[in-house]
Amino acid sequence: MKPRISVITIGVDDLERSLHFYRDGLGLKTQGIIGQEFAHGAVAFFDLQSGLKLALFSRQNIAHDSGLSIQAPSATEFTLGHNVSSEAEVDSVMAQAKSAGAAIVKPAGKTFWGGYAGYFQDPDQHLWEVVYNPQLLPEDGA
Repeated sequence: MKPRISVITIGVDDLERSLHFYRDGLGLKTQGIIGQEFAHGAVAFFDLQSGLKLALFSRQNIAHDSGLSIQAPSATEFTLGHNVSSEAEVDSVMAQAKSAGAAIVKPAGKTFWGGYAGYFQDPDQHLWEVVYNPQLLPEDGA
């Protein structure tokens, strides 16, 4: 398999609430909710880096689309890592997330491996790590 992941879809309980958090709170670019004319089709896409999108899709619609029953959500199943260029930027993004309504689970601080990171949860308890890793700086420098 060649690594061609182009969309990361996360299940949400309230699409409007999550749209507001990511668009208005975190400032991610989106066209808003599309696909509402289709049963089980409402989704919001956000542009991340080149060629990668974040999609918000209701948990019920994921269950319907996949044929699986809805499972209990777990914040420790996966994390979304947001790598930034400095410790100050980690602090800034964490403050922005908190202002947008995120729950700060672990305040930013020095890591055991020599970086600087913190964790927050979005309104659906998805876990985000905001991290400065001097070994893995973003290519765009921001």
